Amino acid sequence: MSEKMSEKNVPVSEKTVDSERGVSSVLPKQNAFQRLIHRRNDLNELGKGMLEQSLQYDRAQLEADAVKVRWKLDLMVLPMRIAVGKLVGGMLFVWGIVCMLQATVFNFSGFFAIRFFLGMLEGCISPAWVVLTSMLWTRREQTMRSSVWLCTNGVSNIIGALLAYGSGMADGLSIAQWKLIFLIVGALTFVWGFVIVLYLPDGPHNAKMLNEYERIVAVWRISNNQIGLKDSTIRPYQIKEALLDGKCYLLWANAIAIGILNGAVTNFMSAIIKGFNFDALRASLMQAPGGAFEVVGCLILGWISQRPNMIGAAIVLGCLPGIAGLVGILTISIENRYALVAMCWLQNVLGSPIVLSWTVPGVNVAGHTKRSTVMGIYFVCYVVGNIIGPHLFLSWEVPRYPTAIKGLLGTYCAVAVIQGVYTLWCWHDNKQRDKLGMHAEALEEELLEGFDDLTDRQNKHFRYKL
Repeated sequence: MSEKMSEKNVPVSEKTVDSERGVSSVLPKQNAFQRLIHRRNDLNELGKGMLEQSLQYDRAQLEADAVKVRWKLDLMVLPMRIAVGKLVGGMLFVWGIVCMLQATVFNFSGFFAIRFFLGMLEGCISPAWVVLTSMLWTRREQTMRSSVWLCTNGVSNIIGALLAYGSGMADGLSIAQWKLIFLIVGALTFVWGFVIVLYLPDGPHNAKMLNEYERIVAVWRISNNQIGLKDSTIRPYQIKEALLDGKCYLLWANAIAIGILNGAVTNFMSAIIKGFNFDALRASLMQAPGGAFEVVGCLILGWISQRPNMIGAAIVLGCLPGIAGLVGILTISIENRYALVAMCWLQNVLGSPIVLSWTVPGVNVAGHTKRSTVMGIYFVCYVVGNIIGPHLFLSWEVPRYPTAIKGLLGTYCAVAVIQGVYTLWCWHDNKQRDKLGMHAEALEEELLEGFDDLTDRQNKHFRYKL
């Protein structure tokens, strides 16, 4: 079906009712998408209208066109790996400027202040990107797409290690060598902000890379998610439900655990490698292969997570390389320093269970207010874990840091156990809904129900991803 033919099938009505005043008015001639936007600026209402439009097309044609839409989203949104909306795009400008300001400070208090603001600015990026992923891709696709954008952390680790080494080797500079890396990264981030502001969509409803018909197809693709697009209304009962839902507490406990692991790996791998008799520059360069481990780990485990009922299993599998690496750091002779460095590289696979854990609230929590509450608390817990992690390392235990390594081993095991309990709980709830005769594959009326801002508890057609 061509785009021209597709648009002919869309019913045209030039009358609308003003819901605020209760009167009808005549609109200027508009295309189908503009009429939907005019009808109401609420994204769930807009999404519901677009879904109603999509149900008028042939299902086989929609499925064929959905593949093209998915490829466009994959090729044009995933490479950006930046958060939703023009506000966050603007934050990239500010982040780049603040990053470059690190080249102007000369004491601890100055660095502390700047690092605080950097953390504050970038704190919204991961939560917003998880939300955008849940609005653009199906629940089955989200774990792989999230793994793709998170694996760019591995690429940045490789590039960052090379930049740090190159900056440290540069001679004849008018500024100190250590300042150069902050100026380079800050400038690149500032420039990339222009790309984000211009091209990053807030959802399928305003994706510039899609035409009007493809936006309708994009909404139809995600209708089976049963979570809608976005509803700006704050519903207090959904906040209460989040706080009384035991599964949410398991998600938050896991967030603290993976935050501890991330805080330790991010902040102390360089110090551990340096403790194996490498100088500072060499230790920076030796971190580059770890980025490759993260890229490969994210892609492989992201692919595994797309298999039926394998998200929880993929998170547990992602913990195994890190456990093996920590055991190696404790047991391998200090003379075999390259083997010890390889054990440190295994810690970078942690990126995969982190991003898959981030994805779980997005795919398993419905109701916009409830999902926002769960994800907000989730990332606060994750930040708390990142604060705790570095404090496990005791300066007098260089180079193996046995207290920290044993603590991280226990944390890895906690992540696996918590995820296992959460997966079993979700499996039990799915079985209970199956016994009630509720459909796992939604009918047309049930697809529309997904845009009514129901929570995962309210919507009995909702099934948790395992």
